[in-house]
Amino acid sequence: MSQEQEVAQALAVVDGRVQGVYYRASTQEQARALGLRGWVRNLPDGRVELRAQGTRDRVEALIAWCRKGPPSARVTSVDVDWETPDPAMPASFVVLR
Repeated sequence: MSQEQEVAQALAVVDGRVQGVYYRASTQEQARALGLRGWVRNLPDGRVELRAQGTRDRVEALIAWCRKGPPSARVTSVDVDWETPDPAMPASFVVLR
Protein backbone atom coordinates (compact mmCIF):
# COMPACT_ATOMS: atom_id res chain seq x y z
CA MET A 1 0.00 0.00 0.00
CA SER A 2 1.43 3.40 -0.95
CA GLN A 3 1.81 6.26 1.52
CA GLU A 4 -1.10 8.06 -0.15
CA GLN A 5 -3.37 5.06 0.55
CA GLU A 6 -2.39 4.44 4.18
CA VAL A 7 -4.77 5.75 6.80
CA ALA A 8 -3.45 8.92 8.42
CA GLN A 9 -4.85 11.08 11.20
CA ALA A 10 -4.08 14.65 12.17
CA LEU A 11 -5.12 16.96 14.97
CA ALA A 12 -5.11 20.61 13.91
CA VAL A 13 -5.70 23.78 15.92
CA VAL A 14 -6.59 26.85 13.87
CA ASP A 15 -6.01 30.36 15.23
CA GLY A 16 -7.22 33.74 13.99
CA ARG A 17 -10.72 35.01 13.25
CA VAL A 18 -12.22 31.54 12.90
CA GLN A 19 -15.36 31.59 15.06
CA GLY A 20 -18.61 33.14 13.86
CA VAL A 21 -17.44 33.03 10.23
CA TYR A 22 -18.90 29.64 9.13
CA TYR A 23 -15.51 27.97 9.68
CA ARG A 24 -16.78 24.72 11.25
CA ALA A 25 -19.52 24.14 8.68
CA SER A 26 -17.15 24.97 5.81
CA THR A 27 -14.54 22.60 7.22
CA GLN A 28 -17.17 19.88 7.44
CA GLU A 29 -18.13 20.44 3.78
CA GLN A 30 -14.48 20.26 2.68
CA ALA A 31 -13.76 17.17 4.75
CA ARG A 32 -16.84 15.34 3.48
CA ALA A 33 -15.96 16.25 -0.12
CA LEU A 34 -12.54 14.67 0.51
CA GLY A 35 -14.13 11.56 2.02
CA LEU A 36 -12.59 12.13 5.47
CA ARG A 37 -13.79 11.01 8.89
CA GLY A 38 -13.50 13.10 12.04
CA TRP A 39 -14.79 16.20 13.74
CA VAL A 40 -14.39 19.96 14.15
CA ARG A 41 -15.28 22.13 17.15
CA ASN A 42 -14.85 25.61 18.62
CA LEU A 43 -12.51 26.02 21.56
CA PRO A 44 -13.34 28.38 24.47
CA ASP A 45 -10.31 30.58 23.63
CA GLY A 46 -11.59 31.45 20.12
CA ARG A 47 -9.62 28.86 18.17
CA VAL A 48 -11.04 25.91 16.19
CA GLU A 49 -9.83 22.34 16.69
CA LEU A 50 -10.30 19.47 14.27
CA ARG A 51 -9.28 15.85 13.97
CA ALA A 52 -9.33 14.31 10.50
CA GLN A 53 -8.68 10.77 9.31
CA GLY A 54 -8.29 9.40 5.80
CA THR A 55 -5.54 8.94 3.26
CA ARG A 56 -2.55 11.18 4.01
CA ASP A 57 -2.89 13.16 0.78
CA ARG A 58 -6.55 13.96 1.53
CA VAL A 59 -5.85 14.91 5.16
CA GLU A 60 -3.06 17.18 3.88
CA ALA A 61 -5.49 18.71 1.37
CA LEU A 62 -7.91 19.55 4.20
CA ILE A 63 -5.11 21.08 6.27
CA ALA A 64 -4.05 23.18 3.27
CA TRP A 65 -7.65 24.41 2.95
CA CYS A 66 -7.74 25.17 6.71
CA ARG A 67 -4.81 27.57 6.31
CA LYS A 68 -7.18 29.87 4.39
CA GLY A 69 -10.67 28.77 5.48
CA PRO A 70 -13.94 30.28 4.28
CA PRO A 71 -13.98 33.84 2.83
CA SER A 72 -14.80 35.63 6.13
CA ALA A 73 -12.09 33.84 8.14
CA ARG A 74 -8.66 35.33 8.84
CA VAL A 75 -6.41 32.40 9.73
CA THR A 76 -3.15 33.36 11.47
CA SER A 77 -1.82 29.86 12.18
CA VAL A 78 -2.57 26.15 11.92
CA ASP A 79 -0.72 23.81 14.28
CA VAL A 80 -0.78 20.18 13.14
CA ASP A 81 0.12 17.00 15.02
CA TRP A 82 0.08 13.67 13.20
CA GLU A 83 -1.41 10.89 15.32
CA THR A 84 -1.96 7.17 15.27
CA PRO A 85 -5.32 6.58 13.54
CA ASP A 86 -8.16 6.04 16.03
CA PRO A 87 -10.54 3.22 15.00
CA ALA A 88 -13.31 4.89 17.05
CA MET A 89 -13.37 7.98 14.79
CA PRO A 90 -16.90 8.95 13.65
CA ALA A 91 -18.00 7.30 10.38
CA SER A 92 -18.35 10.71 8.70
CA PHE A 93 -17.08 14.23 9.46
CA VAL A 94 -19.17 15.98 12.11
CA VAL A 95 -19.42 19.35 13.83
CA LEU A 96 -19.17 18.99 17.61
CA ARG A 97 -21.02 21.53 19.75
